[in-house]
Amino acid sequence: MIDIGPLRRITGARYDIRGKTVLITGAGQGIGSALAGVLHQRGAALALVDIDETRARTVASELGDRTLPIGADVTDRDAMTAAIARTAEHFGRLDVVVANAGVVPKPATLRTMDARSFDHVLGVNLTGVFNTVHPALDHIVSARGHVVVVSSCAAFAPGMGGSPYMISKAGVEQLGRALRVELAPHRATAGISYFGIVDTEMTHATLDRDDLGRAIDNLLPWPLNVRITAAEAARVIADGIGRRAARTIAPAGWEPYALLRGIINIALDHQLTRDPRVARLIRVLENAA
Repeated sequence: MIDIGPLRRITGARYDIRGKTVLITGAGQGIGSALAGVLHQRGAALALVDIDETRARTVASELGDRTLPIGADVTDRDAMTAAIARTAEHFGRLDVVVANAGVVPKPATLRTMDARSFDHVLGVNLTGVFNTVHPALDHIVSARGHVVVVSSCAAFAPGMGGSPYMISKAGVEQLGRALRVELAPHRATAGISYFGIVDTEMTHATLDRDDLGRAIDNLLPWPLNVRITAAEAARVIADGIGRRAARTIAPAGWEPYALLRGIINIALDHQLTRDPRVARLIRVLENAA
């Protein structure tokens, strides 16, 4: 019989980030840079990892002391192992990891997309999370720390037109669930962050760029089409770390969907296969390929 006593003891426990060392991937912009600002203000030391080292250095320069900018690609396993080691050596500890780096594919159907696009999105969004978390886990266990993996409400939303993103985020969700249970005997924790539409550069490039992107965006009904800022998303993650949350989700309109998805998705998939707007959109996507 599995002993869940350690999980009971840490669930809901307060976690003071002051004096802790946090590594954030995708820290050069968007949610990552906003989170860096929040956690720095709350007293954390930060390793800021980004594929664009110049952006990481800019964020570090704006924040000041207690920062370490690192240029690394999350798809490069050796580079991420080195980034973790460098962080622990520089600060003398590593307490929290936030696997935030992510990309979106060019809109396309599975039939017409470039297979390299599929591989790239899965490589960054899913394998990149593993590459970030795996070399850090001995440090997290030693520190009885916390891991955050950034999934998405896309993990349980229909995937037509952008399925590599949804597939990758569903995988991240499962990684996070397994990790929380596996860390519990060590009195360390993990949590999953789910976001709907966050108003970032990535969103603008995908949903606001052209008529096709706006057509995809318009398929989401209220309140699922409500956007939040990167700063709001960052506060949700930071507050979740502070209570060792198993899950955080924003905006709030996605919560009922998340809780009832097993029922909703059956009906929704049935509806979408018969929706003429979706059929038109798929034809547009395939003709544009």
